[in-house]
Amino acid sequence: MHVTTKPRMTAQEFLAWDATQIVRHEFVAGQLRVLHGEDEPQLAGTGEAHVTAALNVAMALRQHLAGTPCRTFITDMKLRVQAADAYFYPDVMVTCSERDAADPLVKREPVLLVEVLSPATAAFDRGDKFAAYRTLPTLREVLLVDPDTRRCDLYRLGDQGLWVLHPSAPGAGLRLASVERDIGADALWAQVPAPQR
Repeated sequence: MHVTTKPRMTAQEFLAWDATQIVRHEFVAGQLRVLHGEDEPQLAGTGEAHVTAALNVAMALRQHLAGTPCRTFITDMKLRVQAADAYFYPDVMVTCSERDAADPLVKREPVLLVEVLSPATAAFDRGDKFAAYRTLPTLREVLLVDPDTRRCDLYRLGDQGLWVLHPSAPGAGLRLASVERDIGADALWAQVPAPQR
């Protein structure tokens, strides 16, 4: 993932422009970040381990939340972060908001966001993106999944308004309190290929 050299644009200009694009971009304060591109597959972060880990989390959440007002989205759903003037594409997102249910294109009030890390995206996902995510008033948890180490860093908003890290051991499962869901190690890491070193 990298910042493009396109001229700066407003959020409204980005939405109009993005609707015409084949390649996905994230938008942060007037700048575009390429997520996908035929000329840069090494930057896309969509290898088999990445896709499988994201799908495992999404499947566990979707099954668990069936019949509730909460919806699980994966990869291609836009998230608006107003305070950061940004649009992102989280790997997995859960929202229980009526406002979000009424908008088929953009979500604004998630309770849980998941990012599957890759070498090209890890620094941004842990840094500026996580900082932007923390400005969302409805957000309760951010899960960072590292398929290379088979570890997860779960950040949960505590009672005093501080984000607290709940790390997992390599190959372990986890508990998502925001949606009251345990995901065991077998389900979380099912068919995720071992890293090639």
